[in-house]
Parts: sequence; structure tokens; C-alpha cells
Amino acid sequence: EVFGIDPVHLGIIFLANLELGYLTPPVGMNLFLSSYRFGKPLPEVYRSIVPILCVLLVGVLVITYVPGLTTLLPSWLGR
Repeated sequence: EVFGIDPVHLGIIFLANLELGYLTPPVGMNLFLSSYRFGKPLPEVYRSIVPILCVLLVGVLVITYVPGLTTLLPSWLGR
């Protein structure tokens, strides 16, 4: 808690941002794997992921700026 951020909260922010990064071009590792696995062209996969990206972006913003949501369950469990 050097910067006043709960380590659990920071870890959840980190993981949510990683998933968002794995779904966005140009890296988009999950997009390349999905395209290969399901035999779909990459532009089609890109177009189909846009609504999910919007939901994930809103989720990352909520997770980042409302820390009570991510620290509620660990606090109930006694951490």
C-alpha cells in the first residue's frame, strides 16, 4: 500500500487491463487465436468484438474508479 492502493484492487485492475489489451489490435493475441481456431477471417472477428470491447472498457473504468466493488468480497472473507 505504498501509494494508498489496496494490492488486491491493483491486481484486479491489472488483470482487467490485460484482457482489454489482449482483445485490441494491433496485438490482439486472443483475436488471432480465435480467428485461427474458428476459421473466421480476422476482419470479421474484429467487427464482432466491438460490442464486447465497449462493455469491457466500461467495466475497467468502473473497477478502476470504484474500488469498493473489488475490495468488498475480500473484506467479507476476512482479508
